[in-house]
Amino acid sequence: MESTVEIRKRIHDYIDDADERILRIFNAIIDAEEEDSELEPSEYPQVPDYVYERIEEERKKYLNGELKTSSWEEVKARLMEKL
Repeated sequence: MESTVEIRKRIHDYIDDADERILRIFNAIIDAEEEDSELEPSEYPQVPDYVYERIEEERKKYLNGELKTSSWEEVKARLMEKL
């Protein structure tokens, strides 16, 4: 995993040679971050309660063995069959 310093250096080096499209993307990211930084914590988008309730319902089903689950190996095997 790259450290923050390594990531910054890599981005600085990349920007020096970036084309206009990449520079516009970085600029849009910066604009979005600056807009978000103006929000107070109480203004951040909130997850509705019904989402937490649904998660809790599904968690209980999982813990009670009521949900059919698959291992990663089973999922990979099913995906490979479709290729």
